[in-house]
Amino acid sequence: MSDSSPLPPVRLHPEAELARAALSTPLLSRAARLARWAGPGTRVDAGGGLAEEQLPAAVELLGLSGDDAAAYASEAWRVAVDAGLVEIVDEEAGTVRAGEELELLTGGAPRDVLTVWLAALETVIADAAVPDLDDLVDALDEGGEVDFSSLDWDPQAEADFLDGVLGNLYLLTVSEDGPGDGTVPLPALAASMLLPDGMGEPTNDVLEQVSDAMMRLDDQFRVLEPVGLVDYRPVDEALMADTDEEPAATVDDADVARYGMVRLTPLGVYGLRARLLEAGFDAPAVGDLADKGADVLLDGTARFGQSAARAETEQWLARREPLAAARELLAAARGADAGAPLRRLLCQQALSLVGAEAEPALREVLDDPELGGLARVWLSERGVAGVPAPSEDMVFWLTVDTLAAQLAAEGNSEELQALVEGLASQHSGFFAAAWRVEHPATAEVLDAMGRLHPDKKVAKQARKAAFKARSQQGG
Repeated sequence: MSDSSPLPPVRLHPEAELARAALSTPLLSRAARLARWAGPGTRVDAGGGLAEEQLPAAVELLGLSGDDAAAYASEAWRVAVDAGLVEIVDEEAGTVRAGEELELLTGGAPRDVLTVWLAALETVIADAAVPDLDDLVDALDEGGEVDFSSLDWDPQAEADFLDGVLGNLYLLTVSEDGPGDGTVPLPALAASMLLPDGMGEPTNDVLEQVSDAMMRLDDQFRVLEPVGLVDYRPVDEALMADTDEEPAATVDDADVARYGMVRLTPLGVYGLRARLLEAGFDAPAVGDLADKGADVLLDGTARFGQSAARAETEQWLARREPLAAARELLAAARGADAGAPLRRLLCQQALSLVGAEAEPALREVLDDPELGGLARVWLSERGVAGVPAPSEDMVFWLTVDTLAAQLAAEGNSEELQALVEGLASQHSGFFAAAWRVEHPATAEVLDAMGRLHPDKKVAKQARKAAFKARSQQGG
């Protein structure tokens, strides 16, 4: 995932809702309880961890049981320290006091709560990239240093791998053709990191790598679930016990859930977006443009998917009076630059969401050579009386403008090909007239029609018309 191009815009849940979710996560709620419990008699070890003799009281306070109870209590304490809920007063004496951040959980604004949760999230993600602690202890050399070579573990590579997996999960979640709120099979997520682009049938070596990655991710998602980042259905333990049945990159749909299923929670989406922004990625959210000008709105939504663009535009319109909004949109849609056709298409789509109050703004541009066509479309669709018929020149100009916008938005798509075929079949003399249209994109549009039309004769007519248009424009 490159940090040079923007990610699809995400629809975030309200901060108040996310803050409530953060407070209810098992890990942060445990950390907060330990922070309130800690007092003058609480002691920590040299690393800031809860002293071993105090772990039983912490386990009892949290109502934990089982073999992992002490580990869960220690983890919650570490989160409390890292998130600022607890502050170490004297490292030598091992004394602590409540941290300033603790009050934010009850008296702070939703964003304050989320800031504390993000700090907890960083601790947990760092923990998730560390191998099993028993292996870590065994790898300690005599000098007390970790022998990473004996672990076959590269800390930076492991952290980068987990970051990449979480980035891919975020991208799958926010993409318009992704699962959205649905779950992602663990094999597909592991394969997204390991299978080369364009690879056909995976080799046995690649399948083995995917299986190993799945087992690592299974451990990591189990660690990440208590902080509220994901909802996770672990790999079926029967599969891990059966050495004859290896998890693979491709499995039957009926069995895919046995290999692990993961879903980013709304809180998790918020958290990963915050991390991506911190890392320098362009990770927009729907609503970012609501207080910007119409020019920023049209340019910004040009790279959005349809549903995200509509949601962004609805938020933008909600902050403005319809007539003023329509005038601002129309003014921003003007221009002869390469992005202007797509701006006008997005303007037209935005105006479709505006009520009859905008009619005066559309009537004001009926004689405008760039906006008169779309104004007539808007007025006619609403059955407004007294709309003058467009001239032939305006019709052809609007057709070229629309095709140029579709080409910019979708490239050589099937939808554009169908539009090209329909135009050529409905208007026998289209190319004879189209090359004369005084539009900056005329030649480019005719070239595209020549590429896209399946009929060789028609395609040749389009290319000849493109040549004439280019000659007319002096190109």
